[in-house]
Amino acid sequence: MDIVNTTGRPTQEEILRRRTFAIISHPDAGKTTLTEKFLLYGGAIQQAGMVKGKKNNKHAVSDWMEIEKQRGISVTSSVMQFNYKDYCINILDTPGHQDFSEDTYRTLMAADSAVMVIDASKGVERQTIKLFKVCLLRNIPIFTFINKMDREARNPFDLMEEIESVLGIRTYPMNWPIGSGKEFKGVYDRQNSSIIAFTANDENANAQHEVAATRVDLKDDSLKDMIGPYLHETLMDDVELLDGAGYEFDMEEVRHGRLTPVFFGSALTNFGVEPFLQEFLNMTTSPLPRKAGDREIDPFGKNFSAFVFKIQANMNKAHRDRLAFMRICSGKFEKGMEVYHVQGDKKMRLSQPQQLMAESREIVDEAYAGDIIGVFDPGVFSIGDTICSGGDKFAFEGIPTFAPEHFALVSLVDTMKRKQFVKGITQIAQEGAIQIFQELNGGMEEVIVGVVGVLQFEVLVYRLKNEYNVDIRMQNLPYQYIRWIENEDINVKALNLTSDTRRIQDLKGKKLLLFTNPWNITWATDHNPTLELSEFGKNEA
Repeated sequence: MDIVNTTGRPTQEEILRRRTFAIISHPDAGKTTLTEKFLLYGGAIQQAGMVKGKKNNKHAVSDWMEIEKQRGISVTSSVMQFNYKDYCINILDTPGHQDFSEDTYRTLMAADSAVMVIDASKGVERQTIKLFKVCLLRNIPIFTFINKMDREARNPFDLMEEIESVLGIRTYPMNWPIGSGKEFKGVYDRQNSSIIAFTANDENANAQHEVAATRVDLKDDSLKDMIGPYLHETLMDDVELLDGAGYEFDMEEVRHGRLTPVFFGSALTNFGVEPFLQEFLNMTTSPLPRKAGDREIDPFGKNFSAFVFKIQANMNKAHRDRLAFMRICSGKFEKGMEVYHVQGDKKMRLSQPQQLMAESREIVDEAYAGDIIGVFDPGVFSIGDTICSGGDKFAFEGIPTFAPEHFALVSLVDTMKRKQFVKGITQIAQEGAIQIFQELNGGMEEVIVGVVGVLQFEVLVYRLKNEYNVDIRMQNLPYQYIRWIENEDINVKALNLTSDTRRIQDLKGKKLLLFTNPWNITWATDHNPTLELSEFGKNEA
């Protein structure tokens, strides 16, 4: 018999309603604006906050950290849940900036599919490529929204070709744009051979519902007058070409990340956003099974299980708290239930379980496979940890740690604040934004910080100052490459290395080497035949 929740729906039905996806894009492609329009449709917010704008404007809901508001960029992933029609949607909004791609990678581990937002005037940009590769690693379905059609845009056929050649994924346009910029008249819906014609500058353009839209059949005599003879002729030629030369639509290929359905529109003016959302929800699946060693964990299984994919400290300045974000992989979570923390090897109760809307949150009594919950973390959780119930103990696959590309020596200005410094730098490191290393057998008065992107150094300085009241000195180091030493029994001090190679350890005592160039790596492996080096660390117990 199914457990019934407070809404009266059986657990299985609740899980079937779930859709959990991440939104990825290059900075400024309009990802955050699109997220907000989804939230508007779900009634989760009443007014879209523009990401960029005057100081008195609302900031985007998903950008909650002060430094994000100042810069107009997302530097941490946000989680938002809302209901739309019969669906319960969990959106994971990821940082667009390349310096925070590691956070995005971890977030994608928690998603079942991804929406890729592309700027119609710029096409596939560098960060889009990087994020797409991460999606590819997991073979997750990718849906493409080509945004900003209300501005001058590139030829849509050229955009399709670029997606295919640069990203190596086949495309299937679900709709097709009619004009662009001031001449953007709407889209052609290929499924039912109709035109959705839009009225620009509609006074309701930024309201909750779609701007004034008229649906007209492709063969309707009034269409030519509606969009003009030139655009009508272009559209007819385009339709013929699409039907004759494009790929067949294959849902199976979409599910395995080999074919991407493509939609055109404008998030800012709401052109095509709701049709995209509806089609996307129809095509995506409810939560899928997850691997745990050689097993697959069924989302509809009766036992609860989840893994930690993100840790965020100090979301609430008043409480100086720390939240562990968990993706529920199976069963039903109930407030107060006893769970088993696999890596900590102990039973516990998850304290203050919350669902979030960026910085606002509410305590939840229950949640289901596919949902994201935040729980209070007293410092026991690490990224990649597994939580389960019901006596069945297993661990989900770990989340790899990216190799940092930039390094700096960080020390304390005021030695009297050592305690705050150690606490601050450790907590920020546990979030995964930075990695901390020490000299062999060294203390914490001076540490080496490694980051994927240099902007993270700025964020570190800012957060230590504003959240922990600590000033630091930072000296950039010349190292560009890091390698984890896999063989634990090797004497690191006795290794034959070049003079500019540095021996270090992480906070768990794992030994590593820092190199200034690839030649030094080759020297190390050539002159130490037993030495085993790895480019990735693992979040393990």
